Amino acid sequence: MELRKSPDGGWGWVIVFVSFFTQFLCYGSPLAVGVLYVEWLDAFGEGKGKTAWVGSLASGVGLLASPLCSVCVSSFGARPVTIFSGFLVAGGLMLSSFAPNIYFLLFSYGIVVGLGCGLLYTATVTITCQYFDSRRGLALGLISTGSSVGLFIYAALQKLLIEFYGLDGCLLIVGAVALNILACGSLMRPLQASVSPLPEKAAVENVPEKYSIYNEQEKCPEENISILEKSCRGEEKWKSTFATGDAPQEDAPCKNPAAAAHARDTETYRQKVAEQTYFCTQLAKRKWQLYRTYCRETAALFKNKVFSSLFIAILLFDIGGFPPSLLMEDVARSSNVKEEDFIMPLISIIGIMTAVGKLLLGILADFKWINTLYLYVVTLITMGLALCAIPLAKSYATLAILSAILGFLTGNWSIFPYVTTKTVGIEKLAHAYGILMFFAGLGNSLGPPIIGWFYDWTQTYDIAFYFSGICVLLGGLILLLAALPPWGPCNKQLPKAAPTTFLYKVTSNV
Repeated sequence: MELRKSPDGGWGWVIVFVSFFTQFLCYGSPLAVGVLYVEWLDAFGEGKGKTAWVGSLASGVGLLASPLCSVCVSSFGARPVTIFSGFLVAGGLMLSSFAPNIYFLLFSYGIVVGLGCGLLYTATVTITCQYFDSRRGLALGLISTGSSVGLFIYAALQKLLIEFYGLDGCLLIVGAVALNILACGSLMRPLQASVSPLPEKAAVENVPEKYSIYNEQEKCPEENISILEKSCRGEEKWKSTFATGDAPQEDAPCKNPAAAAHARDTETYRQKVAEQTYFCTQLAKRKWQLYRTYCRETAALFKNKVFSSLFIAILLFDIGGFPPSLLMEDVARSSNVKEEDFIMPLISIIGIMTAVGKLLLGILADFKWINTLYLYVVTLITMGLALCAIPLAKSYATLAILSAILGFLTGNWSIFPYVTTKTVGIEKLAHAYGILMFFAGLGNSLGPPIIGWFYDWTQTYDIAFYFSGICVLLGGLILLLAALPPWGPCNKQLPKAAPTTFLYKVTSNV
C-alpha cells in the first residue's frame, strides 16, 4: 500500500502537537529519574551501583530494542503502537509504586517503562516523517524538545509530589498522568492510501527474469513432482486396488469413476505441493542471500574509519555523559550542599539547557560553512572537560553552572543524524543509525551503574567523574583523529549500492 504525498501541514501540525506531548509524558519521569534515585537509595538501602540500574535501563532498553520497535510500528502502525505503549508506560510507573525491592523496580520501571518509551519514540518519529517532507527538520526538532521540557518540569514536579504524597504516591500520580498518552495516540490519524493505481502492478510482466525468484516457465513439472515420489508410493498402491483382472493399471480408473477422480485430485495435489516446495526453497535461499548481504554491508560500514570511530565515540559518550542527568542530585547531596540553597533542581537545569542545545546546535548544523562532524567533536571534548570539573565543584552555584553546560552539550543528539549522514551517506543512514543507536543504548545502560560502583568502592564521586570525563574525551579525540584529512576525509562516503529488486509470482491454484 502506497501512502499519499506528505501534506507538510494541515493535520500534520496536530501530529506534531500530540507527538510533542507524547514524548513529554513518556520521557519526563525516566529522564528525571535522578529525583527518584535518591529516594530509592533511602527506601531500599542498596548500593548506588545496583540502584542506578533502574534509571539506566529505563533509558537504555528503548534504544537496545530499537529494531523490535521499528518492526512493531511498521507492522501495526503508529496509532496502535502509541496506545499500547501508553499502557506500558503508565502501568509500569503505577506498578513501581508497589515495588517491595530493587529487583522489582528493575522490571517494572527499568524494562516495562523503558520498552514503552522506545516504542513511543519510534512511533512519534515515524508518523511525523510521514506527514512532513520539506518541513521535516522543523517538525522533528519541535517534537524532540518534548523530552527535554519533560525533564525540566518532571524534576520539580516529582520532587513536589514526593514532599506531599511520598514516593509511592508520586509514582501513582505520574503514572495516572501518563495515561494521557492514550488520548494523544488516538489523534495520530494515519495517512490514507493513495487511490491511484500503483505503476508497478501495470508493468509486472516487464520485470526482467533475473529478478524473479519463482517463475513457472523455469521449472520442469516432472522435476518438481519427483520431489514427492517416494512419499506417494503408498497412494499408488491404494490406487492399484481398483484394477481388476489382467487389465493394465492405467485402465483401472476408467472402469471406476471414483478412482479416476481420486487419481486426478492426487496428481493435482502432488503438483501443487511440489510447486510450493520449490517456491519456499527459493524464498529461503533469497532470505539467506539478504542476510549475507546485510552482513556484508555491516562489514563495509566498519571499514569506514570515521564510522568505526563514531561507533566508539557514541558508546564512550553514553557511558560517561549520561550519568550526570541521573546522579547530579546525589552528587549535590554528597557534596553537603544545603537544601535551602537549591533555587532549582539541578536536573531541571540540565533539561531546559538540553532543549536549548538541541535548537541552537541544530541551527548551527544548517550553516554550510560549519563542518557538522567537527562541531560534534567539539561538543564531546568540551563535555569531557566539564565532567572532569565536577569533583572540583563544592557549591550549588558551581554545580548549577556545570549542569547547564552539560545539558547544553547533551543537545548534540540533534546533530547526530547529520553526522551519521555525512559519514556514511544518505543511502546507508538507516542501517548505520540503527547500529549506532544500539550501542548508544548499551552505553546508557552501563554508564550509571559503573559510576555507582565507583562510588561504592571509593565512597566518593571524584574518581567516578574523572572516569566519565576521560571516556568522553577519549571518544572525541578518536573521532577527531579519524576525521582529519590525512587519516580519512570526513566527507568521504561509502559507495552507493545498486538497488535490488525482487518479484514474487503467485503459483497457480489449479
